[in-house]
Amino acid sequence: MEKSLKPTIGILATVPFIMVLGNSMLIPVLPAIRENLRVSLCQTAFLITAFSIPAGIVIPFAGVLSDHWGRKKIMVPALLVYGAGGLLAGLAAIFAKEAAYPYLLGARIIQGIGAGGTYQLAMALAGDLIQGKERIQVLGLLEAGNGLGKVVSPLAGAAVALISWYAPFFVYGILAFPVALAVFLIAKEPPGRRQAASTQDYLKSLQGVFQAKGVNLAIIFLAGMAVLFALFGLLSLVSDLLEKVYHYRVFRRGLVIALPVLVMAVTSYLWGIALKRAPAGALKWSILGGLFLIAAGIFFFPVLSGLFLSIAATVLVGLGTGFVLPALNTLVTSAVPGSERGLITCLYGTVRFFGVAVGPPVFGLQLPQPTLFWSIAALLLAVLLLAAFLVNPEKTLPAAMTN
Repeated sequence: MEKSLKPTIGILATVPFIMVLGNSMLIPVLPAIRENLRVSLCQTAFLITAFSIPAGIVIPFAGVLSDHWGRKKIMVPALLVYGAGGLLAGLAAIFAKEAAYPYLLGARIIQGIGAGGTYQLAMALAGDLIQGKERIQVLGLLEAGNGLGKVVSPLAGAAVALISWYAPFFVYGILAFPVALAVFLIAKEPPGRRQAASTQDYLKSLQGVFQAKGVNLAIIFLAGMAVLFALFGLLSLVSDLLEKVYHYRVFRRGLVIALPVLVMAVTSYLWGIALKRAPAGALKWSILGGLFLIAAGIFFFPVLSGLFLSIAATVLVGLGTGFVLPALNTLVTSAVPGSERGLITCLYGTVRFFGVAVGPPVFGLQLPQPTLFWSIAALLLAVLLLAAFLVNPEKTLPAAMTN
């Protein structure tokens, strides 16, 4: 990597870190929110959904705009909106008190709109700047930033919640505004002024991408959604079990939840380095092996007794996620040239957000636990089989990354 690009990559790694706080920091605080606002488990889970669905809807539009106008011109305002949504949620909790729930939902929708122009554009910009197999390592670093946010955020959310249950909402603005300024002042874009293609040419180029690589991309998108559906759904359930069954206070819940995501973050970073030196086929085996580990963790979770074994199953899900995501990120960002990378990367981000949005409510359903978990494990194995037969890295990657 060129020395001049290192500050840009460092700043871009903070973007997924900030974005992931949007959901992960609230997970250990959900029981306290439920208690203070006197709402149900499902209603508190919708605070995750209210953030994730708007983000998923906005992401493709942010990708199209960034393809035409540049990544930074979309990313910086998006970070500002993200931070403002957090501040509005905190203020609503202060002034509306027990009647704050609908205002929190509205503020979380605003925050999700901002989140739609963050992480995926950081991935696209990294893909614009870094070529060849070095891109795998850089994207592993960005995913590690995402994972580090997942590690720190439960602890940070739990620690800040010791002040007040609504204090975590203010953290979003405190962190997002400086990162937006840093992206604006420090981050570089590829040299040369971005020339916007005509709509007809843009759509024609995208059509060619989907005709040539549509099946590969569809399975990759499905795998990304399934992985985060399982991870966030399980984490939200574990948080509730720690509070109801084991009577853990908020900070202890944060420590326990941080363990599987720490495993995920470390695995994403180290595995990204390893994949840089591996043949292209290793990306596929990384996806298959990771999906198998996640399915195994989900399958065994309801049949294991005791907190230690339950957390071990959750750690297995985190480990599998760390193997899957760097490989998926590389395939997505490398499948298309820079002129369409924003949209394709953001479509991938949309399905990831939908997985995050759907996971907590589904895992919160009042179904017999083995039935729910074994059905989800079967779904993950079905995705594994689709990936085994239909994902072809040699067809998806450019020639420079398959040699």
